[in-house]
Parts: sequence; structure tokens; C-alpha cells
Amino acid sequence: MKCPFCNRENTRVIDSRPAEDGSSIRRRRVCDECGKRFTTYEKVETIPLIVIKKDNNREAYDRTKIEGGILRACHKRPVSVDEINKLVDEVETEVFGREEKEVPSQVIGELVMNKLKDLDAVAYVRFASVYREFKDINTFMDELKKVLDK
Repeated sequence: MKCPFCNRENTRVIDSRPAEDGSSIRRRRVCDECGKRFTTYEKVETIPLIVIKKDNNREAYDRTKIEGGILRACHKRPVSVDEINKLVDEVETEVFGREEKEVPSQVIGELVMNKLKDLDAVAYVRFASVYREFKDINTFMDELKKVLDK
């Protein structure tokens, strides 16, 4: 690891611990040449994930798309940002845990809906109405009845 101050390669780790997000390692380093300290973060490299869309097009996995959909569904609902981040983390863990290079968008959508159902019923119905492309009020009412019956 090169020192960001003097650009020399003589650095050593003086402290390692998990970063706050829990998905990386924070390392404090010191340069043996100039004596300055700096921090680096080490993260596990994941395999690139491709999402197969409904129209069979393929695109790179993008966490922000899941976050955006959940944020829209939770708009003006009593759901904290921490709860949303936790939900996205859980979905991401399950998707990457499949250890597949390609995953259908339907799998991701169903995971999100199942987790939203437990978090907030209104957000769940909002998300489902867009995800399942409700065509009329009857489809919407059928989904509401399912939620109310449980």
C-alpha cells in the first residue's frame, strides 16, 4: 500500500476493525518513511450480478433502483431510513447469497414485496401496485383483501 503523503510503499497496518457498515474492514496504517497515518477500507469483491428484466433485457445490478422503489413506496409513511437501508441490505444479501451471475428482476421484486409486507402494509400495496402493474381497481382491491385477511 502506497502512502498517500509521500508515495512510498513502506507502510504497515497498526489497527484493523470492522467498519461501521459491517461489510468492510477499516485499517489504520502508518508510513515507515514519513511517519504519517492514514485509513484504508477493504471490501470483499463480489461477482458482477446481471438482472434479467421482464422484457429479457439484461443490465447490471443497481442497488439504488431497489432503494428508489422502496423510498417511493414508503413516502410519507412512518418508516425510517435505517429500516429502509436494512430492508435493502437483507434483499441484497439474499440475492447475492444465491451465488448466481444472473437473477430475474421478478425474484428481486418478490423479495422486496415480502419484506415490505412485514414492514408497512401501505408501502407494500404501493410497491405491489407498481411492480405487478395493476390494470384496474379490482386487481388493487384483490391485493388489499389479501393484506387485510392476514
